[in-house]
Amino acid sequence: MPEVLLAPFHAVGQLIIAGGPLVLWILLAGILMWTLIFERLWFFQTQLSPMVTGLLADWKGRPEHQSWASHQVRKAMISRLNGAMAENMPVLKVLIPMCPLLGLVGTVHGMLEVFDSMAILGSADARTMASGVSKAMNCTMTGLAVSVTGMYPVFHFQSAIRKQTELLADRFTF
Repeated sequence: MPEVLLAPFHAVGQLIIAGGPLVLWILLAGILMWTLIFERLWFFQTQLSPMVTGLLADWKGRPEHQSWASHQVRKAMISRLNGAMAENMPVLKVLIPMCPLLGLVGTVHGMLEVFDSMAILGSADARTMASGVSKAMNCTMTGLAVSVTGMYPVFHFQSAIRKQTELLADRFTF
């Protein structure tokens, strides 16, 4: 039974060994990316509604809503909510394209190993090239896989932020 539970960790360990140290960096970037994704999910599920309720209560508690100053307060409240919803999004938007680029660096590193082995042996033996090509492909695959898994949540968050901002602007009536 413990072998079944440890199998995913063993597979990840084998991937790190086969792909080299850049795979570890890609996986760490993926862990950071998914930590931030789960944090945003938690925010939208638990924190956004009380924040909106509080700001709407503050807005409705204002004595007047027609002056220029009131319009500026409304803009500031909507901006504060928008900023809270978009927190950590720039980091996520950097991590997604960064993972395939790290995979590309690993690919170049693996191919350099292939060329080194060819230079040392003086021939293009398939057995000597296999290790470098394998390392190159593992880095590429890992970088793309990590990146693709984060694309949908980030697009979903962007859409939700845009939609919620429009809805909030409508709820802050004059």
